Order: sequence, then C-alpha cells, then structure tokens
Amino acid sequence: MIKENYDFYSPYNFKLRNLDPKIQYQLDLLASHDLITRKHSENVANLVYRLCEYLHCNSKFILYATTCALLHDIGKLFVPLDILTKPGSLTDEEFEIMKKHTTLGYELCYKDLKLRPYCDGALYHHESLNGTGYPNGVTKKEIPYVAQIIRVADEYDAIVAKRQYKTHINISETLKVLIKDAKPEEYIKTVALDQLSKDSKVGKINSKILKTFFKVVIDDTMYEIYCIREYVSHLVNEQERLKLIDNFHNKMLTSKNDKKREYFLNGMKVLFDKGETEENYKDVLDEYTKAIDNKKFMISKLYDEIKIIKKLKI
Repeated sequence: MIKENYDFYSPYNFKLRNLDPKIQYQLDLLASHDLITRKHSENVANLVYRLCEYLHCNSKFILYATTCALLHDIGKLFVPLDILTKPGSLTDEEFEIMKKHTTLGYELCYKDLKLRPYCDGALYHHESLNGTGYPNGVTKKEIPYVAQIIRVADEYDAIVAKRQYKTHINISETLKVLIKDAKPEEYIKTVALDQLSKDSKVGKINSKILKTFFKVVIDDTMYEIYCIREYVSHLVNEQERLKLIDNFHNKMLTSKNDKKREYFLNGMKVLFDKGETEENYKDVLDEYTKAIDNKKFMISKLYDEIKIIKKLKI
C-alpha cells in the first residue's frame, strides 16, 4: 500500500527563493551543524509568512519578516551540539548557554551589512511583553513587531516538534498553551516592583497576533484534510480494483466451463498489483477498506478540531 504523502505545514504561498547568497550560506552552515534547527527555522518562516498575510502586512514587510524568521536561530551555530540536541531537560548552566544564541545570532547578523537588517529577529524572539523573556527582559513596545510575530510561530513549532505531532488532531491543545502565555500572570517574579503593575496586565506573547495565528493553523488543518482526501481517492481506486478481482474470482469458482475459468483467472492476474495473489488479495482488500474507514474518521476528527479552534477565547 502506497503511504500517504503529507507535510505538516501547508506549502501554499510560501517559497524560499531569491535568497541573498550570504543568507543561504548561513542557513547551509546551520544545516550542517544541526539539520533539525535548520528545519525549524524554515517551519517558522513558513508560519510567519502566512501569519503576516493574515495580519495584512505589506509585501516588503512580509519578505523582511520571513527572512528574519529564517535567521532567528542562527546563533545556535555557536551552541555546542551536546546541549543543542540534548533529549532531556537542560540544567541551569546549560540553559544559560542556550540563551546566548539570541545575542550571538544578533552579533553575527549585525557584523555583516547584508544580514544586519534582520538582526532583530535573532535578538528579540525570546523576549516577552511582560518583561519575563530573555536576553534583556524588555517589555511591550520595546520588542519589535517582527519579533512579536516570530515569537508566536517559534513557540508553536517548538511545541509541535516536542510533542511529535504528525496530524492536526488535538492541535487545539497546543494553542491552549499559547493562550496561557498570552494571558497576564498573577505574579511576576523576574521584573522590578515598579514595573509590576504596568507589565502584569499583559502576557508573554501578543494576543492579537495569536488570535490571527489561529487562521494559519486552520489553514494547515484544511490542508491536511485535502491531502487525506486525495489519499482516500487513491485508496478507493485500489479498493474498486480489488473488488473487481473478487468479482472475477467468484465467477471463476462458479463457472463450469474450463475456458471461462481460465478467462476469469487471467483477468485476475492482469489486475493483480505487486505481491498480490489469488490467496492473499482478500486480505489486501480488507486492509484497504480499513484504511479508508480510518482516514474518513480522521477527516471527521479534523473538522471537529477546526470547530474547537474557532471557539477558543483569549
């Protein structure tokens, strides 16, 4: 049985093209250092591109924001692999080293005139509106708008990767985590007392950007539904072929004429796919039927997920 071909994020409208050679060079270095981080950067850029469209940003800003997203984790080139790829939780010391990827990425971009315009993405993408982020603990309007956009996409993709999502079923649970980060905290330990009342009224991430981001997630869910439907169409064609084989087989068993039996047997052989035989085709047919039922159930669950997302409140 041919496997379903599906990318988690919709490729529509997002294409990496005409990148400056210096940007491409840095991304290639990142890929050679850690392919997962490079893939994450592309995922975030994909999400940022489409999020900016829903935010009605102009085309120049969309290109700028997407490039910032591609380079937002470029500082991880300088993070040791044993820390960057550690499967478990980081120690406090390791986390301090990991946090430096923001300033190191900023410095890398700032030193190169071609990369300098995009250094804000690297420096600010872990900052929080309420001042609890890093590396500088800045707040609200001190955080560039492009970094606020990247923060939402970055956090979402990080959760998706950590939970190893292969489908958008239950993706609303991830959005609920982001909603929690968009709401004010009852008590903020890491900001000065004179900032407490001012900054406690906002969460870590921009709630308006997050609400718009729901549309991107719904788009990706609809894209998955489209891919599953295309796959079901293929499965149904295979199911019909196997049903025809079964029909020939039944006619062969009930035929009293040797020539007719030979005719139906040859018909079956013509329709057999690789590995299929007279002895196992019914098992294959049963496998396709179960797969169709399973995929139709998935489509139903994905539509339910969209309904849940549309009802989420921030």
